Amino acid sequence: MQQRKVGKYPFSIDVEGAKPIEAVLVVGKTEGKTLVVTAGVHGDEYVAIQAVRELLNELQPQKLRGQIILVPIINKEGFYEGTYLVPDDGENLNRCFPGSKKKSVTWRMAHALERSLYPKADFLLDLHGGSPYETMTPLVFFPVGAGKKVQELTRNAAQKLSLSYMVQSYAKDGLYSWAAQCGVPAVLIERGGGGTWSRVETEACKENIYQIMSFLDIIPYNKQRQIPVEIQDAHYETAVSRGYWYYAKTSGTSFRTGELLGRLEGEDGCVQQEIYAPYNGVILYHTHSLGVTEGMPLMAYGKVCSKHPAEE
Repeated sequence: MQQRKVGKYPFSIDVEGAKPIEAVLVVGKTEGKTLVVTAGVHGDEYVAIQAVRELLNELQPQKLRGQIILVPIINKEGFYEGTYLVPDDGENLNRCFPGSKKKSVTWRMAHALERSLYPKADFLLDLHGGSPYETMTPLVFFPVGAGKKVQELTRNAAQKLSLSYMVQSYAKDGLYSWAAQCGVPAVLIERGGGGTWSRVETEACKENIYQIMSFLDIIPYNKQRQIPVEIQDAHYETAVSRGYWYYAKTSGTSFRTGELLGRLEGEDGCVQQEIYAPYNGVILYHTHSLGVTEGMPLMAYGKVCSKHPAEE
């Protein structure tokens, strides 16, 4: 029997016509599942990037079962320029899946990530955070509509995480959501925001990674400080025009049907947009910037799931 090469092995994900994406393979002592962890799809979401950077130093391969592929910072140029976009072409990588070899560099990055990571993953964890203009409650998105097996596995994984909400997602064009469409169980965790990072949020993010590792039987980890509340029927509101944004409810707060959640005013003070609650629910995240442009996210909210998962 061939002996396992236990250890940490840096490698590159080649992108045609662009710099490669750096990654590390951590091989554990015994056979087991493969977890892929990605961070820095958006270069200005710092908690996840710092968490994976620290985790790389903390992991001890001899104590692991299976293997972990860590991609600490996918959009490195965006990180250094402080933007969520890929500077080479101004594209949002998380809206470029499925990727393409025939389009611009960001689409080629997506193509390379799919080809390199999806076939190896038993589970994919994509780490994000709120944009510099957003305040966000810690949450995890898990895919629904990607098949019963993927939905059940990712829901079970999400229930093991210490964060506020687990949100049913129908997205298809992101790194994790396209992975789910391809049959790879995957979730997206959101932590931090506002263009900052903190020691508390970084530690909490690392804890979430350890919880997923434990779920996959890669390493024991039995701590869970809170159980997430499941959210369905999530709504994502965007600005109909540029103007002054006044939010009436903040991230993590509840509301009742008919309550005003926020309004957008033009420069003349006339109301351009009002958002009223269509049901009883909670705010998942909101934009805290006063000035917004057309199409800019304003807030996301959802309804607490009343059904037992087995009834869905």
